[in-house]
This record gives sequence, structure tokens and C-alpha cells, in this order.
Amino acid sequence: MPFVRVQKSKAYFSRYQVKFRRRREGKTDYRQRKRLCAQDKSKYQSPKYRLVVRFTNTKVICQIAYALVDGDRILCQASSTELPRYGLSVGLKNYAAAYCTGLLVARRLLQKVGLDDVYEGNTEVDGEVVSTEYDKKTYYVDEVDDDKRPFRALLDVGCKATTTGNRIFGALKGAADGGLDVPHNEKRFPGYDRDGKEYDADMHRERIFGGHVGEYMEYLEEEDNQKYQEHFAAFIANDVEADGLEELYESVHEKIREDPSASEKKAFSPDKSFKRKAKLSYDERKARVQEKKDAKKAEMEEDEE
Repeated sequence: MPFVRVQKSKAYFSRYQVKFRRRREGKTDYRQRKRLCAQDKSKYQSPKYRLVVRFTNTKVICQIAYALVDGDRILCQASSTELPRYGLSVGLKNYAAAYCTGLLVARRLLQKVGLDDVYEGNTEVDGEVVSTEYDKKTYYVDEVDDDKRPFRALLDVGCKATTTGNRIFGALKGAADGGLDVPHNEKRFPGYDRDGKEYDADMHRERIFGGHVGEYMEYLEEEDNQKYQEHFAAFIANDVEADGLEELYESVHEKIREDPSASEKKAFSPDKSFKRKAKLSYDERKARVQEKKDAKKAEMEEDEE
């Protein structure tokens, strides 16, 4: 038998330390989180705010959060399930819906902290990156007020891959156009060509207004109508057509800016009509089994006759 070297010795296992639970579950990137949360001591414990963007199977969630020793605190949040209030009831997790949700959380936060009149954001959506130099610092807003600085939040992507054109950057662009100061550049937006180092803002604007969805709708309707009926059933039921998507999203943006406040919470009323079956006693269960046995025996006797 050849000599086999022991790769991991007893000393290795005696010193082994398990990783944090959320790291083992693949939920938290602690290297990223430390850099997003750690604040300079000269800032005297003023919190570092994060724009947290998460996607589920059905919706987009955007939150403004900051970290304390005993856990995170949510300053403001918005999800794409609120968009039906503003006229958008289908396609609640695509790029355009992510933009709307980012815009909603930005306007809601600025209204909460009293900066919504000072920083209105970019009302004409053109896909361009906006930045301003002020007092030797770069702010990602149109103009910087002398008395009140813009609200800065850093993008928190979680464990998502930050590929070019990712929907996360749709939410970032919505928040930036909504008046938040979120540091970014155009290199991960749709329309950026890495080889030519060129950025096509018109392509990004088209994505914001659901142009890619409209193109696919038209393509499917011509090529495979049955698949179109199945795939876009919700769009058809709500009378949403490919030609009217841009107007639809423009109206949603306007309504969000008019009233970004959260809707009133509805009182929860549980359904008390449902009643669980009472548990059978031991004797009742035995009798039930015996009844089934007798019925089966009678059935077998009938078959023999």
C-alpha cells in the first residue's frame, strides 16, 4: 500500500472555527457588509445608510437601512406590490418595476426627512448619470443646496452578481432620479459597452420604460401566439399592450411623485369560520379501524360468492 499523506491533521480540526451562521447559509457577505456599515470614528456614531435592494419570486423590495450593535434598523421601505396603487398591476419584478420601486422609496424617504422640496431629482428620465462637484466632493444629484446636503445611501446588493444590466441597477437609477445621493457610474447600466468603453443612454432609457418587454410581446404575438397568450396572460387581462407601455410607466412615475406616502395599514381580521376537527379518542380510532376491516371482509365474501 503506498504512503498517503494526511492533508488535514488533528491540529487542524482542533483549531477549526465555523463561519457565521448567515455566511454558512449563503445569506450575508460579511466582507461587503463590514465596508458598508463601518463608519469613521470622527463621524461620532452618525449612521451609514444603505439602499438595500432584494428580489423575490414575485416582487422587488427596496429599503433604506442603517446598522446598530443589536441589528439593523429600517428607516424607510417600499416594495413593488404597492405599484398597483399607482396604476401598474403587472410585471412587478422586471427592470422597469425595479426603477419605479427605487423612485418610490427615494421620494418617500425624502418626504419623511423633509428634503423632498429641496431635492426633486431628475424629472426627465434620459438614462444619463447625474453628478455635481461641490466643496471638493462629488454628489450624485443635479444641484447641491447650501444649507442642506443631499441624503447619501450606499447600494447594498447582498449576494447578487453585479452583472451589466442587472435589475438591481434599475432600482439604483430610480433612487438616484428620485433625489437620493447614491454613488455610482454608468459601467453596470444597460447600454454600456465594455470593449468600446461607450455608454448608450437611450438604450438604458428604453429599458426603464419597458421597451424590452414590449419588443418581446410583439415578437411572441407574431411568432407564437399560443405562448404569447400564456406568457402575457396577466398583461392581456389588464389590457396592457406593447405600444402603451411607455405611457403607462410615465404615468406611474408622475403619480409616485405626487403622493409617495405609504398607504394606511388595514386591520387584520382572522377567518374564524374554519374549525379544526376534534381529535378521535383511542377507542374511537380502534372502532374506526375495525369498521374498515369488517367492510373489507364483507366485500371479499361477496366477490367469492
